[in-house]
Amino acid sequence: MRVMVMVKATEDSEAGVMPTTELLEAMGKYNEELVNAGIMMAGEGLHPSVKGKRIAFEGASRTVIDGPFTETRELVAGFWLWDVKDMAEAVEWVKRCPNPMLGPSEIEIRQVFEAADFGEAFTPELAEQEQRLRDKAASRS
Repeated sequence: MRVMVMVKATEDSEAGVMPTTELLEAMGKYNEELVNAGIMMAGEGLHPSVKGKRIAFEGASRTVIDGPFTETRELVAGFWLWDVKDMAEAVEWVKRCPNPMLGPSEIEIRQVFEAADFGEAFTPELAEQEQRLRDKAASRS
């Protein structure tokens, strides 16, 4: 099962405070463990929301909203995409993670939808389309 593991933003991360060399080294070692275990598929840190945009949808209307965004505790400062056997394994890996921020922080884990989760609505034609898109994306990396 695939999960997205999200490092929640803090006031420091939203202010652009960069991690220390020690934290970068610790996270590098942790990421190496994840890769060696065959867990990590991707992972990145994100710039503060002041550099971000949101697009609000209502019918055919699209409205662009410039950052920064309020409610810092609801923002994401970074993420991993992992392939784990179950949620319990993901939790165990997160417990081994160095604190990703200089102070108190949170990490959220969410399961990624798979084709089977959509049942009959995910037709064979949609499965073919999904595979073509994955193949195309893989060829670009």
